[in-house]
Amino acid sequence: MSPHATGRRRVHRSVAAGVPLAVLAALATSGPAAAHTPSGEAYVTRTATLGDIPLGAFSNALLPGTVSDDRGVDLGGIGSDLYPAGRKGEFWTVTDRGPNGQIKVDGTKRRTFPVPGFDPAIVRIRVTGNTVKVLQAIPLTTSSGKPVTGLSNQAGRDEAPYSYDARTPLPYNPDGLDTEGIVRAADGSFWLADEYGPSLVHVSARGKVLTRYVPKGLNLEGADYPVVEALPQVLLHRKINRGFEGLAQLPGGDLVLAVQSPLSLPDTDAGEASRTVRLLRFSPKKKAVTAEYAYRFDPVNVVDPSEDDTSELKISSVVAVGGDRLLIEERTDKAARLHLVRLDPRANILGSRWDDEATSPSLEQLADPTASGVPVLPKRLVVDLGTVAGVPGKIEGVARVDRDTLALINDNDFGMTDGTEAFDAQGRLVDSGIETTVVYVRLPGGV
Repeated sequence: MSPHATGRRRVHRSVAAGVPLAVLAALATSGPAAAHTPSGEAYVTRTATLGDIPLGAFSNALLPGTVSDDRGVDLGGIGSDLYPAGRKGEFWTVTDRGPNGQIKVDGTKRRTFPVPGFDPAIVRIRVTGNTVKVLQAIPLTTSSGKPVTGLSNQAGRDEAPYSYDARTPLPYNPDGLDTEGIVRAADGSFWLADEYGPSLVHVSARGKVLTRYVPKGLNLEGADYPVVEALPQVLLHRKINRGFEGLAQLPGGDLVLAVQSPLSLPDTDAGEASRTVRLLRFSPKKKAVTAEYAYRFDPVNVVDPSEDDTSELKISSVVAVGGDRLLIEERTDKAARLHLVRLDPRANILGSRWDDEATSPSLEQLADPTASGVPVLPKRLVVDLGTVAGVPGKIEGVARVDRDTLALINDNDFGMTDGTEAFDAQGRLVDSGIETTVVYVRLPGGV
């Protein structure tokens, strides 16, 4: 999470817990008008913003009593992904694990959860004029109806959870999910991508976790829903906080998952320096992974001319655009580029030596995977969002509106920043001022 500017004038409202979500619809916020651009260049045609909805009121309207103190945090984080809801201007979104940050204590960074009772939710929104309105929200729950929460799962594998000031340890929760990707199946159920496992999560239309698919050997014990070890074991080497981020649904119903960053294989240094990430194809019918692909990032200074740290490269969104074609977003927190990729069956590396953690050098260590015989997916640049005026930073959700238009949504991190200055002396949020924003981008060349 990158530091943001502070000082937004907050608007507080008295909203009773348990009120209908329609009452929590956001106020309109003016956005910049579409700029006139030369023919042939992508440009923003619409900007809409989510207003302030107190997080406690939002959460308690879904699951009463889950949040006792929201510390002044508003609903945010719904920009983790974006999926068309079937009606013009409407989309399904999903929150991530909730407000979280990092504070350094005695030289070590600790992961904070200022609102530990927050439960990740699926949120249906409508873009109306320059406003993003919340139409519906579905809490994620366990088999017995309890909130899954966004808390870390396993000691020694996930970041230890702490209170807002990083002083008090919080309990781990094997049910916890850090949801980042969403698609809706034909039967009305949802599929979600999770960073912790990393895992693929199937949930009912009402938000109950039906099955969580995790890597072989994860040994996640104590979860209050079915856990199936069906993903390649090599995924156990995912970087902390960089599990599955992108999720797409192909026309036939198969799913494509993207690991956000290169695996830490054989170690952290290899993962930090690598530009090779992995995509998985999962068959809901077979309940199994059927293919794995190698995808290669562009150099970091190509994606973001202001950045020189390769480890800042991430995949945050994967969008199906017909057949076996995908749009894949490569980004840093400040820039993003969308590439068109086709899943070629000949590029399938599932079950090859690249899935064996003993292989040396590993896939992630190869300076030129193609020269080493790895069939890297070819790609074509569609748009450099970093050059499009009006596109906010940290775009994590991309949806196709039509052949010529994409909808983008940013992750505003619930208005949080890192460090001890994130909260004031009374333990109330010092808001970053960054809003959840949806923008429509016109692509003259289409996609």
